[in-house]
Amino acid sequence: MPPGPTPLPILGNILQLNGKALFQSFNKLSEKYGPVYTIYLGMDPTVILCSCDAVKEALIDNAEDFAARGYMPILHKISSGGQELFYFLSGVVGSNGERWKQMRRFSLMTLRNFGMGKRSIEQRIQEEAQFLMEEFRKSNSQPLDPTFYFSKAVSNVICSVVFGSRFEYEDKEFLKLLNFLNQTFKGFSSIWGQMYNFYPKVMGAIPGPHHNIFKSINGVKEFITKRVQMHKESLDPSDPRDFIDCFLMRMEQEKDNPDTEFHMQGIVNTTLDLFGAGTETVSTTLRYGLMILLKYPDVEERIHQEIDQVIGRDRAPCIEDRSQMPYMEAVIHEIQRFIDLLPLGFPHKVTRDLMFRGFLIPKDTNVFPVLSSVLRDPKQFKNPNQFNPGHFLDDKGKFRRNDGFMPFSSGRRICAGEGLARMELFLFFTTILQNFTLHSPVDIEEIDLSPLLSGFGNFPRYYQLAFIPR
Repeated sequence: MPPGPTPLPILGNILQLNGKALFQSFNKLSEKYGPVYTIYLGMDPTVILCSCDAVKEALIDNAEDFAARGYMPILHKISSGGQELFYFLSGVVGSNGERWKQMRRFSLMTLRNFGMGKRSIEQRIQEEAQFLMEEFRKSNSQPLDPTFYFSKAVSNVICSVVFGSRFEYEDKEFLKLLNFLNQTFKGFSSIWGQMYNFYPKVMGAIPGPHHNIFKSINGVKEFITKRVQMHKESLDPSDPRDFIDCFLMRMEQEKDNPDTEFHMQGIVNTTLDLFGAGTETVSTTLRYGLMILLKYPDVEERIHQEIDQVIGRDRAPCIEDRSQMPYMEAVIHEIQRFIDLLPLGFPHKVTRDLMFRGFLIPKDTNVFPVLSSVLRDPKQFKNPNQFNPGHFLDDKGKFRRNDGFMPFSSGRRICAGEGLARMELFLFFTTILQNFTLHSPVDIEEIDLSPLLSGFGNFPRYYQLAFIPR
């Protein structure tokens, strides 16, 4: 296997890792052991890929060999007193083999049928963006915490596809649901969440805040289960309203198949995948992105100029504007690169005994393609630790793609919602900056762009800003 630091019995290499910034520890170890090395997270060997070239070679050039989802205890079945709390394996994110192929194929096909990548989903985003603008206008230019404003708006886009309707922003059940999602992402990124992934049996047996993750997930699943029951009672097979209706119809078609993947657990967990991934990642990117623009008012000013030139103030932004707005496109790409939302990505595992870069990786070995090492690869980006939209602009100011842009991962396991996420980010950012100037109640020198928590995800610090009508 690839070289790596000598592990201790039971503990593995945990003493060589910084629990508050795991990906930084991985990058540091790669300086000594190279871009492909072995580390023990607990008692299990894991291969770390730590450069743009190594990650691309694995996920793209050897896509089939690295296509399986690796073992991540926090995403797998967890029991407490015999009661199942969280079982992710029947969804899209955590499953493998034929189950994964069927769930992904069905999900993508159904989402496309309900407008993913089409004009209809664009109209839903535009409509939701206007609801959000109205909420910001109600603030009368007073500072506010944007966290749940973005969660509500972004979640409503995926809710309209999955549940067939949007929720009012004051809906208490909706707010409770969004808080569950926010706490889950925060818990995943905490040191407690990471410790659970290293030592699931030990951490499962001791008290601590990591158990709140599973309470939150259970809350989301209960909400989804109620919605599924409501859909069952009002289902019209001749006129499916949304993703849940389509899944229920498929369940009915395959009810006599003992090996079907379309069952109650499947519908709850697949909906959880789509709803969770479709809410927290985009809303966190928006929240983090506006904090960056507060820090760099010159970037905001240049965006205002481009918006006024291309769109003006009299019509809503549309996705066709994107090709005429290279600076906005570069800023959004740079925000995604800089915030490095999921620095480790999800674990993969190799599907066979594999020779990779002269090393043997045994079948079913966990592999972490460290996305942070791609997004901050100095070979790809001139100043990787600085926020600079110029990373995605050529000498003439035109948008320039970069192989190091991989926030959605790559290969067979690339995020199924990438197209929707990119559309949402462009339309929400552009609509906000068309209508408002951002103002920080604190001096911009005091704005700290480093994450509050950094583990599975980079969780931004809480902050306030005022939306000043333009």
